[in-house]
Amino acid sequence: MLLDNVLPFWLNNGFDRQYGGMLTGLDREGSLLETDKSIWFQGRALWVFSEAARIYSRQSEYQEVCASLVEFIEKHGFDPTDGRMYFRVSREGKPIVKRIRYVFSETFAIIGFASYSRAFGKKEYAIKAYDLFKKVLKTLSTKDLLVPKFERQSKGFGVPMILLNTVQELREACPEHKEELTSFIDDLLQEIEQYFVRPELEIVVEQCSADGSLELEHFEGRLLNPGHAIEGAWFIMREARYRENNTNIMNLGTKMLDWMWKIGWDTEKKGIIYFRDALGRSATDYWHDMKFWWPQCEASIANLMAFILTEKEEYLNQFIEVDRYIKANFVDEEAGEWYGYLHHDNSLSTPLKGNMFKGPFHIPRMYLVCASLLNELSLIKKN
Repeated sequence: MLLDNVLPFWLNNGFDRQYGGMLTGLDREGSLLETDKSIWFQGRALWVFSEAARIYSRQSEYQEVCASLVEFIEKHGFDPTDGRMYFRVSREGKPIVKRIRYVFSETFAIIGFASYSRAFGKKEYAIKAYDLFKKVLKTLSTKDLLVPKFERQSKGFGVPMILLNTVQELREACPEHKEELTSFIDDLLQEIEQYFVRPELEIVVEQCSADGSLELEHFEGRLLNPGHAIEGAWFIMREARYRENNTNIMNLGTKMLDWMWKIGWDTEKKGIIYFRDALGRSATDYWHDMKFWWPQCEASIANLMAFILTEKEEYLNQFIEVDRYIKANFVDEEAGEWYGYLHHDNSLSTPLKGNMFKGPFHIPRMYLVCASLLNELSLIKKN
């Protein structure tokens, strides 16, 4: 599915051989709906194709697209006035949107550079990834450099969660910084557990007050995003595996998965629901009960990883259940790739295959990670 369906869909329809980089605004069969480019997906696509090149020894096949993505990022991804990255640019690379309260364009460029360095033996891009990481830390630590979303001081789950994955990828490319980066991950794990993992309600919150107190009197404080929490759970389980199945870290990850699977999985219609309310009260976002593509991807990875770590059959059964749900509802066998957006009853909301938030990342990452885990599982069974 990955090598003969998903990646060819993006190579044939999204790869911009005229201006470089990756177009993601594609209709069902790959026709262009939007010519602007997501900077997130230049870095994300670079990670995907670099990982596929490295894992499956397809450097010659993916060298062109990876080199194009690197060049586009370096030429058009950065604002020369302050070194920060854009969110959206024109097809040619002219600035369109710069989201000045986030650093996610930078974090996705970091993982892209890091993977590119490993796949193609270009150490200079590991160095560039590390240097960009240091700039991100400076941005995050400099007062008033990021414009907050709210005047009320709060903390969001997204930053430490994305940084965890970013630093894990960077550590693979920069073994000389292993101790420093692992220590940084320790701090991220502590922050996630202290502020966002809430045993009193058995939830993982998206936002809390700066002092760590819950904001249950506000819509944002009650917002639960099961897919996001489950994604963070497998990042944490990945760290447990890196540390020789560290029990405390493993338990943190599986606990997050257990809670948010129970909250997010639709037992009647199947699939991970997009938003839930922490207190079970009325949801406020009109798309709250939809099924998006990416939470299903994260649930697949998390359950399979949890099964390998714990050998508990419930995780294997949940992985199989998600896999069957995906194949029955999201995979487009005729035109390729996946649909992205389903209604609560699993009917199709829109047939498009990509936009500024859907592109070559969550789906190919799921196949890459799950294939590796399944191979590992088959070796365990043989032994």
